Amino acid sequence: MARRLSHLDESGRPRMVDITAKADTARQAIAKGSIYMKPETLALIRAGQVAKGDVLSVAQVAGVMAAKKTHELIPLCHPLLLTDIDVQLQPDEKESALHVTASVRTTGKTGVEMEALTAVAVAALTVYDMCKAVDRQMRIEGVRLARKSGGKSGEIVLE
Repeated sequence: MARRLSHLDESGRPRMVDITAKADTARQAIAKGSIYMKPETLALIRAGQVAKGDVLSVAQVAGVMAAKKTHELIPLCHPLLLTDIDVQLQPDEKESALHVTASVRTTGKTGVEMEALTAVAVAALTVYDMCKAVDRQMRIEGVRLARKSGGKSGEIVLE
């Protein structure tokens, strides 16, 4: 039997998946991504000398806010009560990058992959916004799910 996309009904129209009968389980997702920049830009960020303010703190808060609003941005996502959101930005001088990691947790009927991915993307976009005046060559790459757990699929480790 061929599998079909869960967000399409029998006639192919988009729908929110019915999760009514699913059991509540502890769920976690970890997503990652990077924003690459000129070494001078990374140095400004690390020194706290970007004109718009503390890039790392603002991007971290933006990632948390984005995870909480994912259902408002992605049309078929369920609104979830998130119990933990952790967004980290790690400077990497060798690669001239900030590596973003978001971990999102809940206890519920559906996973938090989209929330973790959204947190990473928005944190990186915030860095771009705050630094674009000094570096138009920045690039955001590799936004991806690294790990998830909970639900019927259990633990999935992608890296």
